[in-house]
Amino acid sequence: MEKKPFNGPQPNRGNNGGQRKGDKNAKEPYLINDQIRAREVRLVGDNVEVGVYSISEALNIADEQGLDLIEISPNAEPPVCKILDYQKFLYQQKKRLKEQKAKSTKVVVKEIRFGPQTDDHDYNFKLKHAVGFLKEGAKVKAYVFFKGRSILFKEQGEVLLLRFANDLEEYGKVEQMPVLEGKRMILMITPKKK
Repeated sequence: MEKKPFNGPQPNRGNNGGQRKGDKNAKEPYLINDQIRAREVRLVGDNVEVGVYSISEALNIADEQGLDLIEISPNAEPPVCKILDYQKFLYQQKKRLKEQKAKSTKVVVKEIRFGPQTDDHDYNFKLKHAVGFLKEGAKVKAYVFFKGRSILFKEQGEVLLLRFANDLEEYGKVEQMPVLEGKRMILMITPKKK
């Protein structure tokens, strides 16, 4: 029996049953090499001439380079593929996701509760806290809670929230004007961009 010479790393020709990205049972998120079922693919990337190739041509190009043919955009017509080392490609994707997650800011919402007849001292105390929250970059959800018959004072609650929004004008802008939801009248304020 004749032995073939070793030509370096061989492409990963694993089988995940032809499953696509997003399948619950998929072990691999992308189709690679022989798993790609399209007759033609569009090749993109650094180490190839961009264009539409038959699947056999694309697989041969990947084989010659000792790399994998990876379907990165299966819904395009024809599907878009890249020729890369599959494990390196997965590592880069994870790294990119991690960076995006780190850059995305989590929106914190701080709640401030008033009664319909909140006195000035209590109001100023809560106003000071709201200023601090907005300076930190958190949204402020201020609401007046109406207990029992105090719902009769909903105009007072609205006036209180509008005054609150007016006093916070230099720190944040009103995202939602006072709205009555059940026994609560709610006002949303977002911090101003610096």
